[in-house]
Amino acid sequence: MIESIAATSFLGYTPVLGPCLRNVSGKQFPRLGVVIKAQAMELAKEPNRYTERERFPDSLEDLKPASWPPKNKADNPSLHNPLARQERMGCGWLGAIFEWEGVLIEDNPDFEKQAWLALAEEEGKYPPPPAFVLKRIQGMKNEQAISEVLCWSRDPSQLKRMASRKEEIHQALQGGVYRFRDGSHEFVNVLTRHKIPVALVSTRPRKNLEEAIVAIGIEGVFNVVVTADDVYRGKPDPEMFVYAAQLLQLIPERCIVFGNSNLTIEAAHDAKMKCVAVASKHPVYELTAADLVVRQLDELSVVDLKNLADIELTEFGSTPELEMEVEEEDDQLPPPSATIDDGFW
Repeated sequence: MIESIAATSFLGYTPVLGPCLRNVSGKQFPRLGVVIKAQAMELAKEPNRYTERERFPDSLEDLKPASWPPKNKADNPSLHNPLARQERMGCGWLGAIFEWEGVLIEDNPDFEKQAWLALAEEEGKYPPPPAFVLKRIQGMKNEQAISEVLCWSRDPSQLKRMASRKEEIHQALQGGVYRFRDGSHEFVNVLTRHKIPVALVSTRPRKNLEEAIVAIGIEGVFNVVVTADDVYRGKPDPEMFVYAAQLLQLIPERCIVFGNSNLTIEAAHDAKMKCVAVASKHPVYELTAADLVVRQLDELSVVDLKNLADIELTEFGSTPELEMEVEEEDDQLPPPSATIDDGFW
């Protein structure tokens, strides 16, 4: 009884039954002094829980509740046309970022391996890089792979020379022959018809990539082209994709990356972008980390892209609430337990 009364006392007032308890000795109630002392310590701590900012706010702005809903990242108040602002905040305002090899055109990964092995032989690097090392440097810039993974040199002039020579070997093996993957050309035409901005990203030099674009006959299709000459690092660093989004003047959350490897998926997600994986050189089950996995690009539609770009919760900086699974209760009553004979015990 005394413990409950002491716990419900008010801050700053004499506890109930306080005068009466002064005449009570500790011999009559041995735990009484400990309980009252503990409650007094809790009451002494309570005033210190309030910070100075809460007690004395700097301005009235601190007392105002946060506005809701939060500001939409896609909104642009400088657009005086309300319809343009509404369209910009809608899911139709999006951009597509394509990789080149294995996504838009057919890719032969053996050419890349042969180019690295030939360069190692020319430079006298023995033993040649094993298969797992060649797999690790896929998607990297040549200079990055030579200096950080292969560790052949760190001299900038030597890095540039070896990277250029490796691209020459690759171009000779390629033979200047390029061919669209099935469904990729049609999908790009659909995006162009719907006026969706398109960017092309590749770790190839700009000169080689522009020659390939002209050779395949799609010059003028891409709004932005980002090559190895424009960035410092390749995949899995998201620098290429972030730079392409900046050139497209789109926020990363409204960009969709089209790639064909887990390195692309990792880089896209690090840049807060959605990723569509094309199963060209990897099986589908190895690309499950992507937001969508297709075998050909023509399996997609603009509606699918809008569904991926519908990310209002992400723009607000919050995550969707997880739905709790409701367990179904059995209507049937459990079977009656067996009776216990009292005489047994």
